[in-house]
Amino acid sequence: MTSPSLIHINLPARLQGTISLPTSKSISARALTISALTGGTQPQGLSDCDDTHALQAAIAHRPAIIDIGAAGTAMRFGTALFACTPGEHVLTGSPRMLERPIGLLVDALRSLGADITYEGTEGFPPLRVKGHPLKGGHTTIPASVSSQYISALLMIAPTMTEGLTLTLEGEIASRPYIDMTLAIMKAYGAQADWTAEGQAIRVAAGGYRPTEWTVEPDWSAASYWYEMVALSDDSEACICLKGLRAKSLQGDSCISQIFIPLGVKTTFTDEGAVLTKTAAVESLDFDFTHCPDLAQTVVATCAMMGVAFHFNGLKSLKIKETDRIVALQTELRKLGVEVAADNESMTLTPATAALVKAKLRAQTAQASTPIATYADHRMAMAFAPCAYRFPGLAIAHPEVVSKSYPAFWADLERVGATIEKA
Repeated sequence: MTSPSLIHINLPARLQGTISLPTSKSISARALTISALTGGTQPQGLSDCDDTHALQAAIAHRPAIIDIGAAGTAMRFGTALFACTPGEHVLTGSPRMLERPIGLLVDALRSLGADITYEGTEGFPPLRVKGHPLKGGHTTIPASVSSQYISALLMIAPTMTEGLTLTLEGEIASRPYIDMTLAIMKAYGAQADWTAEGQAIRVAAGGYRPTEWTVEPDWSAASYWYEMVALSDDSEACICLKGLRAKSLQGDSCISQIFIPLGVKTTFTDEGAVLTKTAAVESLDFDFTHCPDLAQTVVATCAMMGVAFHFNGLKSLKIKETDRIVALQTELRKLGVEVAADNESMTLTPATAALVKAKLRAQTAQASTPIATYADHRMAMAFAPCAYRFPGLAIAHPEVVSKSYPAFWADLERVGATIEKA
């Protein structure tokens, strides 16, 4: 058995630089799926990452067996796309993908006329999808599930002969991602919007029109640079993230607001978003219901700053690439930080935060155990800036960043970090 690949990270004392972020994989996936239904050209500036490559390959080649690896977005969007287009396919993926539930999406698609069967465990991939035009009409889905289920249904709705009225039951999670989907659908000519009550979405039949689309930089990827600035001891730290704009389709653009109390100011210029340091608070409360992909970054930042926190809206973290709540607890424990958690929240009490701050202030040794990444790109990137508190911090399987930000380690080196392979 081969030993896991490792890197050791030492971060620069002076933090200055300009970074070209990857483009948004969330927007890329939606624009790719919709453009496949128009018969037009592919969007421009698609993100160069595993998730986008998996969906691109599935759409371009449409083999009988489609293995999307660990790309959850490709599994969900692909299931809906292939359900409404002619052909028969088996959609499968990595071992972790076969553990990620998809039953609610399959049930909703079946209620609209889709022919989908399970090849293994009921409610989980792999799926056999026999595609054909769908009638549509009306269906209901729990609003608290992954917004990707909802987006998958919405994007194929204009191709349905009766369109679709999609009712969302309960509290709506990750609404910014749903709004992103609707905005891109409208740009491609669909008629789709929330009903007056705000608990259902009506999509008219009529299809899409071919449209030129260029994908914007990724705000989720920007979050790790906010963490770098927050954790740096350089009072003049300054990072420019090229191309980011205050007005964005991405809900994760709220990271610029989340980090204000954590001591990072954002100034928007013609070049992009410029991050600089300001004073930080002692405690922070936040609800991540609408931006769960930012949670790991903010949890790690607060833990390393000794900032007390209570974060809720974390329920969806249990079914991501790994159980991110357990993974965060486990890996922070290696750095001497005990975080309390349940199925939807995480807490670092003021008393514990004070102890953490004192311990970190006196820290001189390296972390004794490498940070495990659990085949989760966001674990690797959220813990990398912790090397400001633990010089030489080891990260296992650093290659996982290829899922969303393949150039992440190279970008760290561009601002002066030293990354050594073990």
